[in-house]
Amino acid sequence: MLAIPKTMALSSHFLFTPSARLPANSSPLLSFNSPAESFLKSRTFVGKEFRFFDLFKRRNVPPASSAVAMDSSKTDTLTEDEALEQDNIVLPTNESSEKLLRVRHTCAHVMAMAVQKLFPDAKVTIGPWIENGFYYDFDMEPLTDKDLKRIKKEMDRIIGRNLPLVREEVTRDEAQRRIMAVNEPYKMEILESIEEDPITIYHIGNEWWDLCAGPHVESTGKINRKAIELESVAGAYWRGDVNKPMLQRIYGTAWENEEQLKAYLHFKEEAKRRDHRRLGQDLDLFSIQDEAGGGLVFWHPKGAIVRHVIEDAWKKIHIEHGYDLLYTPHVARADLWKISGHSDFYKENMYDQMEIEDELYQLRPMNCPYHILVYKRKLHSYRDFPIRVAELGTVYRYELSGSLHGLFRVRGFTQDDAHIFCLDDQIKDEIRGVLDLTEEILLQFGFSKYEVNLSTRPEKAVGGDDIWEKATSALKDALDDKGWSYQVDEGGGAFYGPKIDLKIEDALGRKWQCSTIQVDFNLPERFDITYVDSNSEKKRPIMIHRAVLGSLERFFGVLIEHYAGDFPLWLCPIQTRVLPVTDIQLECCNKVTQKLNASGIRAEVCSGERLPKLIRNAEKQKIPLMAVVGPKEVETQTITIRSRFGGELGAMSIDEFISRTKYAVENRTSF
Repeated sequence: MLAIPKTMALSSHFLFTPSARLPANSSPLLSFNSPAESFLKSRTFVGKEFRFFDLFKRRNVPPASSAVAMDSSKTDTLTEDEALEQDNIVLPTNESSEKLLRVRHTCAHVMAMAVQKLFPDAKVTIGPWIENGFYYDFDMEPLTDKDLKRIKKEMDRIIGRNLPLVREEVTRDEAQRRIMAVNEPYKMEILESIEEDPITIYHIGNEWWDLCAGPHVESTGKINRKAIELESVAGAYWRGDVNKPMLQRIYGTAWENEEQLKAYLHFKEEAKRRDHRRLGQDLDLFSIQDEAGGGLVFWHPKGAIVRHVIEDAWKKIHIEHGYDLLYTPHVARADLWKISGHSDFYKENMYDQMEIEDELYQLRPMNCPYHILVYKRKLHSYRDFPIRVAELGTVYRYELSGSLHGLFRVRGFTQDDAHIFCLDDQIKDEIRGVLDLTEEILLQFGFSKYEVNLSTRPEKAVGGDDIWEKATSALKDALDDKGWSYQVDEGGGAFYGPKIDLKIEDALGRKWQCSTIQVDFNLPERFDITYVDSNSEKKRPIMIHRAVLGSLERFFGVLIEHYAGDFPLWLCPIQTRVLPVTDIQLECCNKVTQKLNASGIRAEVCSGERLPKLIRNAEKQKIPLMAVVGPKEVETQTITIRSRFGGELGAMSIDEFISRTKYAVENRTSF
């Protein structure tokens, strides 16, 4: 279940406090003597409300939960008492509430009935329940938003009539006769795919029916019409086949009561506010240029800085954990992908081969074969193990243009790829080491809640029973030793080895596939990699694939949405913006900025507007710290600091500001 405060759609594991005003005397650092400070004190944003968390200043320190500063404009109308009175709303899921599942399934039928009442020529296909509601596909003319309103109004009428849902069992021949009588060709195709007998039909009153196995509510009156909303219309090919008719898919959401619907809609708005595609443009972080092609990411200067910080942190941790870093080519001879098996099993995701000097080359879809070639450069002894290599390697995979989605689904991306070559009896310790490293990295970025799955041997697999059992037991033992709970997906492993998948939970409680740890018995065999054991005999090592972040592009998109663009200080592309009260102080601002940058603090000057607008612009750009310079600051060689989250911090020397900022960055805290 997902707990969502009425004032803000966030997951229940965060610590919420009411809005709080920052009194002018709340800090011993506050003393307003200069024109800049007097201006700051007089403005309404002293005392402006921010949604914040008790642990905000430790939001990236394990194991504290991450926190998000909310746009104050969303909460300015709430008093402190009103904020305190806001209760959490728990949103049930289809798994936790059978009632909700039945409601959603019945809503799909009610919607189909309403559509056919309003559009008699519409042909029905399928209408399942889904994660947050339901949909139904129709073969009909394109629908408009106005049509959705008409359909919803007709649904309300059907619900208000409290028509019974009646289950009926009929023979296959009778079902076929009825379908032919109402001329529903898609239903006939569905009937042909049903293997069980008898055929079940659900009726709404005696006016409409559908092939269906259920379950449903007892009558339409059990649905709360105020807890339903039709959300959108999209095109969908019948059976997902581009060669078949394009259908009209109507999406709807349904809940048990009106309060749940309001909370869900608020959740949707919050997700929209955090959309990494919009924020990426607003904050000038990245773009995807049509002239270059879909799914190819351009990292802008600010986004590139964040990537640089992520990469530096990643490399530092890996070196500390005993990994050797690699850089390998982006292309290789086509024969390499034949050896690895990618040409046979992954061809549809690979780009076409290119001919160079009578040889065929291909862009790499994976980094694994390159790391194996590095391993094979010399003969290894059992004493060399474990061998750990890691690379931030860019790969290229073909994706249909319709499946591309911002940073989440692209055609070129950089994986944080690593491979471990080890002995059989080292698997558990190496897996445990990867789990520790994974936790250390993810906690740095504010992710502390995970969903872990262990996938075991499928029906078709390479490798003997002994090694599969040993590897699977090693994964289980490592997870148990780590103390992480996990679910077992029996038979869900790859054909070449068992694996662990880890999903991270973001600020909205959404789960994102992130880390993967995969034991591989296949590639060592294909590339014939060996080592010399204690008896001077050649043996085959175990190979472990692992990625912590997945890909930098996708992880960056998740980070943007997790923080709503309000990155923690250590990760911000611009940590400080220096602002002059007037252009007279511009020269001093430039000198301050130079000193900050020379000290490792990412700073920039912004001028040309009145100070109020400069501050507003800095806040819109989510700059965490502002250093204001007026006549008094020039005279005393100080700067007046405003924190985006902490309010006014008063005047201080440049050296003190540098010291405090560097301390906050090094310790992953706020200023």
